[in-house]
Parts: sequence; C-alpha cells; structure tokens
Amino acid sequence: MNCRPGCGACCTAPSISSAIPGMPHGKPAGVRCIQLDADHGCRIFGRVERPAVCAQLMPSQEMCGPDREHAMLFLARLEILTSPGRPSGSVQNG
Repeated sequence: MNCRPGCGACCTAPSISSAIPGMPHGKPAGVRCIQLDADHGCRIFGRVERPAVCAQLMPSQEMCGPDREHAMLFLARLEILTSPGRPSGSVQNG
C-alpha cells in the first residue's frame, strides 16, 4: 500500500523519541513534525537524517483506513497501547 497523498497522520500522531532535523529531542505524540511540508509530504523522505522509526512504519489498510481521521485515531490508540509506562497485560478492547 502507498501513502495517501495529503495525509501526514504518521508524521503527526505518534511520538518520536529520536532526533529529527529541526527537532533534536524528537517530538511528542500529536505534534506535527517540522519536516512535514505544506502538502503533508516528508521533506527528508529517503535521506539518512530521517529517523529509523519513520522509515520502518509502513502504511497498511488497517492503519490508514479510509481517511486521515481514521489513521490519526488508529495511531493515537497505538501510541497509548505501546507507551513505556503501560503495565503488561493491560490492553483492553474497545
């Protein structure tokens, strides 16, 4: 699957703990990456400066769904479910 043009959810919804050019401490969840351009494209796509976590996140029907809103909600939930302070075994459906 290819990225949806004009989406940028994966560059906004998740936190990134590694350095990004212009954001040396990464970014918190829900904050737009400084490298996201006006058309929601990554300015550093394919470059060595791009964080590994970004390069490893692949679009999928489950994650991207029918629109940006779905992708934002999916990634926000994933952020919560994978947060370091979350106790093991506390994943809830819903």
